[in-house]
Formats: sequence, C-alpha cells, structure tokens
Amino acid sequence: MRLRLTEIFHSIQGEGATVGLPTTFVRFTGCSLRCSWCDTTYSFYGGEEWDVEKVMQRLAPIRTKRVCITGGEPMDQPEACQALSERLLAEGYQVVLETSGSIDLTTMAKLQPREKLQLSVDVKCPSSNMQKRNRLENLALLQPHDQLKFVVSDRRDYEFARDIMRSFPIRSEVLMQPMWASPDPVAPTKIEGDRADLPKLTEWVLEDGLDVRVGTQLHKVIWGHEKGR
Repeated sequence: MRLRLTEIFHSIQGEGATVGLPTTFVRFTGCSLRCSWCDTTYSFYGGEEWDVEKVMQRLAPIRTKRVCITGGEPMDQPEACQALSERLLAEGYQVVLETSGSIDLTTMAKLQPREKLQLSVDVKCPSSNMQKRNRLENLALLQPHDQLKFVVSDRRDYEFARDIMRSFPIRSEVLMQPMWASPDPVAPTKIEGDRADLPKLTEWVLEDGLDVRVGTQLHKVIWGHEKGR
C-alpha cells in the first residue's frame, strides 16, 4: 500500500485532549478543502511516496507510542489511511486521526481496538468558506473518547458551533479554539462581528454554559509557524 506523505516529525500534541503529550505526526499530502485560514497549505501538493513498512521503520526508534495522522486530509487517501491506522493499532500505538469530517468515517470508526483510536473531527464554521462540505452524519460515529473540533474566528462562527451542538446528540468531547492567523492563507478570512480571540471565546462559552474544552494551539505558542513542529 502506497502513501503520499509530506513529513513525519516528533513533537508535542498542540491541541485537544492530549495537548502537551509527546507525539509523532504523520502528515499526509493533499486536501480537497481550501479553508480560508489553513495553516498547512504546504501539504496540498508534492510529498513523497512511502509504504506502510517504511513508515513503521521510521517510527521504530521513537520511544513514544503515540501517533497523530494528519494532513492535508488523510481521508483523501482512504485506503492508505486505513492501512496505516490498522498497522499502528496492531502494534500497540495510540492513534489520533485528524480529519476535516467532510468524508465518510464509517470504515475508520470500525477499526479495533477502537479505544486506541481517537477520531478528531472538524466541523467547518462559516469563516472557513467550507461549511457546505461538512458531513454531519459523522457526528453519530463519535464515541466519548473521540473529539469534535470547531475553529472559531468570530461571533458568527461561535453561534454556528453552538447551534450544531444543540441540534445534534454529540457523545464525544468538544473542543473550541480561536482561529490562529495563517502566514499563507488560502483566502482572507472574513471576520463578521467580534473577533474570537481566546478571552472572548472563553467568555462566550461561559455565558452560554457550554460544556466544551476551550483551547489554543500550544505548538504555535512555543514555535510559531515553524514547520515540523
């Protein structure tokens, strides 16, 4: 099974339930979305071909048995993403799959041991310009140890995310984080109303009594937009 990858690097998880934990990132090349604030546009094109065995050899010397499969959009290479995930799970790795949620996750949600696989699924808010690509059927696949993520740029985005939470039965943890301005945006992000910086987003969540995790991108606090971090 051939995989097209942009990079493999060891760092810390910058967001979500495992924030701060040492993690190895396997970044797939290619993405069918073009979010206005995307911070990994360099992964859209190029990359190198790997096979699963070569990836496992690259991971073997790293003591941390925690891998985040990210992109781009890993599910744009569905068979390759599944093959790598199955191998990692079989070898005892804790796996996080970061995906836009625009692609059916039914097959991935059936992988075992399921408790070792965390689906980290985005719902794209209006400022991304990609909200029409949301596949909300994926929300029913999420388990309590999974993660639903909203990147929030402004008050409109926040209310969109809040309404999604109120309209769908969500079993997973929910993460809201403010948009971190990209150095190379696909298109300017149109902010409507109050910008959702970390203090404002926190206040909105508290005012509405939402049971969500408010977060930021720790790796950018530490290293900025440096690649491979």
